[in-house]
Amino acid sequence: MRKRFDDRAAKLALTRAQWRISAHIGLQQGINQTALADILEVENITLGRHIDRLQNAGWVQRHRDPMDRRAWRLYVTKKAHPTLSQMQHISLKTRAETLQGFSPAESDALLNALLRLKKNLIDQDPKIEDAG
Repeated sequence: MRKRFDDRAAKLALTRAQWRISAHIGLQQGINQTALADILEVENITLGRHIDRLQNAGWVQRHRDPMDRRAWRLYVTKKAHPTLSQMQHISLKTRAETLQGFSPAESDALLNALLRLKKNLIDQDPKIEDAG
């Protein structure tokens, strides 16, 4: 899925990581950088570098959080909207092709199973495993 998506999106000058970040910001305008890093399961510093590139390209804006001077609130710019829309279309098309032949119930079951796998991994505390 990733390769197919990347091949289709290459002409839009955004990487999958940049699109994912921009899409989340677009859905949650004003999200702070730390919360976004948690959602995306990346280190804050890694996200910061991506945000720097997106900001330099005019895709994302940072604004100081009025309640916490150390925090940044993130917003996508108007420039980003047409490309994000195209990326969304590519994502939906790729997902539809991937799930072709699956019934809605099968697609839901697959998604639920994957979410359960993810939750199981998140719930595991590596410190406990290392100590035991």
